[in-house]
Order: sequence, then structure tokens, then C-alpha cells
Amino acid sequence: MDNDSEPMREPFVWQLRVYWEDTDAGGVVYHARYLNFFERARTEWLRSLGVDQAALAQEQGLLFMIRRIEVDFHRPARLDDELSVSVHSLEAGGSRLHLRQEILNRRDGTPLAEAAVTAATLDARSLKPARIPDWIRAEIEHAE
Repeated sequence: MDNDSEPMREPFVWQLRVYWEDTDAGGVVYHARYLNFFERARTEWLRSLGVDQAALAQEQGLLFMIRRIEVDFHRPARLDDELSVSVHSLEAGGSRLHLRQEILNRRDGTPLAEAAVTAATLDARSLKPARIPDWIRAEIEHAE
């Protein structure tokens, strides 16, 4: 996930606290929970851009689905840790969004996990690729 050639823009950041339900018996965040944290941050990022995913599905028949996600785990998060989950938009193609996400410990800024994410826009009925609406692409580009 080495992306040193990409210019770093100011990311969207969403914050959360680790609860018991997120951890294993040792109080360490279970690896699959990081996917939930990344998903919630992407949802809040889209919401901050004015994209209501339920309305998008109902009114325009479009869905965002994850096509690919690659996660590097650096250090574990633990019970009661406060985390920052960021979303960096790298590219909005015809039907795909390429994003980079990172989870940091808010206390000391320690990187805990990072993900390279490809999301695809799909027609809700056929589940075939569909173009990202121009107004969404414009909001993403404006936010960058």
C-alpha cells in the first residue's frame, strides 16, 4: 500500500471508541471489526458530501459496493481506545472509486491499520456497473 507518489489531500476523519463488542477475549479489536470501522467512515464521508445512500438506491437505483479491499494491520487497537478513521479519495473513475483509509490511535497518532479500497457503483436491480452520477463526482472532486 505504498502510495508515496500520490499528493496527500486533507482527509475526511471520523472518530470512534472501541467497545467490548469490538474485541476478542483479550480486549484486542477482532480483525474483522476494522472492516466495520472503515465502512462506517466511508458512509459518513459520503454523507458529508451530501450522498444519502438509501435515497440513492431508492430514487436513482444505484448502490456503492466494495469490489476490493486490501488491509495492512500495523498495531492492535484495544478496549476503550479512541480511534480516528480517515478516508482519502484518490480517484473517481467512470464507475469506481479508489480510496485509501487509515485508522490511527487518537491518543498518540499511532497507525493501527490502513486499507486500499475500490468501490464500484452498481445498478441496484441488475448489480451491473453503472456510472457514478456527475453530481457525486463533482462533490468528491470539490472535497479534494
